[in-house]
Amino acid sequence: MASLQASNLLSSSSSRASSSSKRINAAISVPKLPRILFPVPKTPSTNLVEDLILRNGYTNTIPIEKSTVTLPRIDKEPSVNSSTSKATAKLYAILEAVADRVEMHQNMGEQRDNWNKLLLNSINMITLTATTTAGIAATGGAGAPLLALKLSSTLLFTAATGMLFIMNKIQPSQLAEEQRNATKLFRQLQRQIQTILALHDPTELDVRNAMDKVLALDKAYPLPLLGKMIEKFPAKFEPALWWPKPHDFQRKSKRPGKNRWSEELEMEMREVVEVIKGKDTEDYMRLGNLVLKINKILAISGPLLTGIAAAGSAFVGNGSWAAIVAVAAGALATTVNTFEHAGQVGMVVEMYRNCAGFFSLMEESIESSLEETDFDRREDGQMFEMKMALQLGRSLSELRDLAQKSSSSRIDGVEVDEFASKIF
Repeated sequence: MASLQASNLLSSSSSRASSSSKRINAAISVPKLPRILFPVPKTPSTNLVEDLILRNGYTNTIPIEKSTVTLPRIDKEPSVNSSTSKATAKLYAILEAVADRVEMHQNMGEQRDNWNKLLLNSINMITLTATTTAGIAATGGAGAPLLALKLSSTLLFTAATGMLFIMNKIQPSQLAEEQRNATKLFRQLQRQIQTILALHDPTELDVRNAMDKVLALDKAYPLPLLGKMIEKFPAKFEPALWWPKPHDFQRKSKRPGKNRWSEELEMEMREVVEVIKGKDTEDYMRLGNLVLKINKILAISGPLLTGIAAAGSAFVGNGSWAAIVAVAAGALATTVNTFEHAGQVGMVVEMYRNCAGFFSLMEESIESSLEETDFDRREDGQMFEMKMALQLGRSLSELRDLAQKSSSSRIDGVEVDEFASKIF
């Protein structure tokens, strides 16, 4: 009986062990991973290689599996180096230089406008302080206090005289206007180059034309002050000149005939030139000479008055007239300086120079077109007429009416009663 119980216990323990081992095996069993097959790249067929060779147009060959693969020749120039592509690349280089000029002149114009404001305020404050000090010294006092007031007033007037002399010599308001005009003209040249690149196939003549225009603008509106600054007080007022000498840059027209030019259009342009010369250019030259003379008088008067005030302040205390001279001259110097530089008389001079130059350029453009006997080398007649009308602020009908009025006025022996430009 005891042996039967022992055998039952052993059998039950063995069955439990086997079942636990089964459970353990089931718990740690790992599923099998699927097989991943990586495709092996196949060598392209001969037909595909030959097709790529023919498409790329290579000339040198090396053998690969009994087939040929072409390589580019190094000794040959690529096809982009044609004459048109070279001119295009040069024009893009000039365009980058012009864009850089625009930014430089714009920054310089802002800087010189700040010069005008800062120098004007500083000199006026110095002059007014010196005038006040001279007046206080004249009210009374003796000994060291009087000497201190006289010395400070004299030094301030002397400093104002030197600063005012330099300011009147360089004319910061005129310098700022020069840079504004240069910025405008460089932007205009930038748009012209962009138009050529967009509408035409550039040539070496276009590159030469653009280069000459850039150099002419650099000469007309220099950036440095020392040595290259435009003379602010010339003996005679002259219009600004920012364009190169005329060259044969006009594209040959492919249009048969007279390139839309007619005798009526030529007569119209001649009459317009006469009106520009007789009215617009003459008026701006007259006004420019007048403002230039006024600016010369103001530029001399300012430092002269501060110098007189400095001399008068040195003798304050020795008589009433010395104080009167110092205070009156200081007040007048402040007034003159404010009128000249706050009123920006130098800027007005430069504005008249630029306007006179604009009309001179129009005259030269029209005359050079009319002197060209080869109509194919002229600009399209209708396009030229439209440009002239827009530059003068007129419509085509108004431009023709102006030409008719000029012709009839010359026949009747009277002067035209209007200007050619409606803008300036």
